[in-house]
Amino acid sequence: MTKAYDDQNIFARILRGEIPNKTVAETEHTLAFHDIAPHTPNHILVIPKGAYVDFADFAAHATAEEITDFHRVAAKLCADWADGYRVISNSGTHGGQEVPHYHLHLLAGRPLGPMIQR
Repeated sequence: MTKAYDDQNIFARILRGEIPNKTVAETEHTLAFHDIAPHTPNHILVIPKGAYVDFADFAAHATAEEITDFHRVAAKLCADWADGYRVISNSGTHGGQEVPHYHLHLLAGRPLGPMIQR
């Protein structure tokens, strides 16, 4: 079941230029910018410019060009972090998704510890 996309979410508004951001990288299909409430010294959000709710929606409906571009932008950013990084994508209530627009959190700049606490 595909979830309905809310075109008033904060990332949709950023993409329309209604809300400013600190852009790190931008291509035809992808925008990457600094998180406004970073959890690590390096906390970048990578979003597709298309209207996708979560990973499952993006993987099922995005074009090959969108998928390739999105992952290459993320990979280029991660390549700068020789000490390591973490990539997170949340989905739904149990996954902790706060913005209903597919995005990756790229986290780096300090030891991150275990993935989740038991």
